[in-house]
Amino acid sequence: MAYISQLKYENADEKTKKVIDEWVASHGPLTNMKETLIHSVPAFHALMEWFPLEEEIEAFLGPRAVNFFCYAISTENDCLVCGMFFKKILDDEGITFSEFSFTEEEELLIEYGKAIVRDANRVDPGIFARLKEHWNEEQIVAITAFATIMIATNLINKTLQVELDEELKPYTHW
Repeated sequence: MAYISQLKYENADEKTKKVIDEWVASHGPLTNMKETLIHSVPAFHALMEWFPLEEEIEAFLGPRAVNFFCYAISTENDCLVCGMFFKKILDDEGITFSEFSFTEEEELLIEYGKAIVRDANRVDPGIFARLKEHWNEEQIVAITAFATIMIATNLINKTLQVELDEELKPYTHW
């Protein structure tokens, strides 16, 4: 059971309704996590920076690699909501993560994402050497910042016990 309710539009104040209206107009309906986050508009804005950063890294990684990265982070972090969100994307693309043949870059991103979740203080220096073979420092910073927002999203969902969105329930077979 969720610790924090989902703020429904009809119960929001005018300032929050404006934020919701802007979000829905540009991105579509709010998920359960977003309806939870919107209780605090600054918290909502902070975590929604995930989207501009996603666009930036997709420009040089491609959407498939970004989805693999997010799925690896979310499953390593044991976040049901985010894990199922990305599992749905992969399933809809006909991709079974455990059986897929990843590119070298995709494997590196998956390894890096999992390493950050396990212990960000002890990411193997060899991973950084390999990252630098593929991407410049600006790109590595963007990838890392994106990972931290993904982890923050995982933690919001787990800590506040955000309920799984109805559309994700069919994907709960890990």
